[in-house]
Amino acid sequence: MKHTRHTLKNGMRAHLIPFEGTDAATVFVLFKVGSRYEHAAINGAAHYLEHLMFKGTKRRPNTLDISRALDAVGADYNAFTSKSWTGYHVKADAAHLDLAVDLLHDMLFHSKFDKAEMDRERGVIVEEINMYRDNPMMRVEELLEQEMFAGSPLGWDIGGTEKTMRTMTREAVLAFRDAYYVPERGVVVIAGKVDKGILPLLERTFGKVARAKKEPSPHLPAAIPSSSQKIRLNVENKKTKQIQVALGFPGYPIGDPHAPAAHLLSVILGGTMSSRLFISVRERKGLCYFIRASHQPMEDTGVFQVHSGLEAARLKVAVKTILAELAKARKGVTARELAEAKENVRGRLRLNLEDSSERADWFATQELFYPKVKSPEEYLAVLSKVTAAQVKAVAKELLDPSKLTVAAIGPFKDEKEFKKRAGL
Repeated sequence: MKHTRHTLKNGMRAHLIPFEGTDAATVFVLFKVGSRYEHAAINGAAHYLEHLMFKGTKRRPNTLDISRALDAVGADYNAFTSKSWTGYHVKADAAHLDLAVDLLHDMLFHSKFDKAEMDRERGVIVEEINMYRDNPMMRVEELLEQEMFAGSPLGWDIGGTEKTMRTMTREAVLAFRDAYYVPERGVVVIAGKVDKGILPLLERTFGKVARAKKEPSPHLPAAIPSSSQKIRLNVENKKTKQIQVALGFPGYPIGDPHAPAAHLLSVILGGTMSSRLFISVRERKGLCYFIRASHQPMEDTGVFQVHSGLEAARLKVAVKTILAELAKARKGVTARELAEAKENVRGRLRLNLEDSSERADWFATQELFYPKVKSPEEYLAVLSKVTAAQVKAVAKELLDPSKLTVAAIGPFKDEKEFKKRAGL
């Protein structure tokens, strides 16, 4: 895939990814900061800042000025926060590329952070927190990571808590912004209908941002669970007809040579409608509507997860079936399964990369978190060399019952009741 890497005068990195067949372009700005970089009193600050960037700048004084400028050209725009990064994107007709660059730069480095506006947004975020907590399918994954990484910020919710959102000060939030929204920790990527003629504008905008005065505090290391004969549980009592269950194991970090094999293992186990878990749990026994497996690498660890919504009356059978499939995976995968998983990843990636936003996301993530920027083609080449023996070795290491953490949401008065009904 054609792309060029550039370093602006202040050290901020930029990637241009031109491709034919589109009249649109995506501008994506990513910063290496998320909720795991926070301390307890400001848990939720990274996500809070993401919201506040849309509330007005000196040149565009309020949120309507920002949204109207983008809506007037039919742009698609959004932002998102994870535990490790925060990203902002604008996708628009390439004829309005200058506007997208200028507006993102203005938002990210010239926002006013009006106190009244900030206080109003606190309530918005509290309602967002409530929304996620009222959605068991989303909430159970938060509970899983709370238990897996208990004792470190990686186990905290990205949105923070109602208490931290109500009490963190404007000064603390801006100090967090000043520490991490710096050229050294950011990358701007433009994908779609773009050429090097955009570079002078990038220099006049993102290239003018002042360098960091000092290195910000690194995130605390993940509290990775050790082996235990006792299953780690996090159960939330909620009156539901369907039981949300997530089973998690510590995974591999970003850049680990075992991560590609873990990716393929997740596809074989629960990445498709022909995967082992989907066939055994849903198709053969009718125990669920959805079930999936995934491997998510993080900066210093990862999460290998199986997540499903299960029929309450046959919860024990469902959990037993899932655990049996995990045990079976530790004995190996077939040549056919491996070949099909590789082709599945290749095909999905090709489809995703039809979108300029996906291309921008790929190179931004590679730039900030990987030791070397790999193109999609280079990643697929690495994936193609993974052997069945390597997948088996990864399965034996990852799917170790002594490292299992389980989170669940359903009508259980306590963990003891869940364990009994789930057969654990």
